[in-house]
Amino acid sequence: MIDFTVTTRLDRPPIDVFSYVTDLALLPTWQAKAVSSVADDGAPVGLGSRLREVHRAPGGKLIETVLEVCEYDPGRVFGLQAIEGTPIHLRIELQPELDGTSMRFTAYGSLPGFARIVEPLVAGMLRRQFRSDCARLQRLLAQQVVH
Repeated sequence: MIDFTVTTRLDRPPIDVFSYVTDLALLPTWQAKAVSSVADDGAPVGLGSRLREVHRAPGGKLIETVLEVCEYDPGRVFGLQAIEGTPIHLRIELQPELDGTSMRFTAYGSLPGFARIVEPLVAGMLRRQFRSDCARLQRLLAQQVVH
């Protein structure tokens, strides 16, 4: 089973963080392995939206995953469940803090069939990647000009 959480302190209010992480065009700016993310119907992202994400796997292979937004509470929670592709579910939970936000980024799921043998390795790689991605998000948000 893959199940871990990365917690990051961000110097922006929760609604700013939520807006950034739910903007599909911005996904490749903060997730290093992300190539693209688009809504199936082209509509704004919301509860029930289906997203097609393409990520670069080790060795450069492109992997497409179809995700469904299963939790959507602006400024608080953004949850995705895999419908097709890699069966990893993601949840971002935001909590206001003095002058910022605490973000809990959780990933969980199980790989199918014989791939379960390498789950501990995959979980470790994903944890390191998401820690790096969250640190990148922290830097990007710190550089944004407040309007």
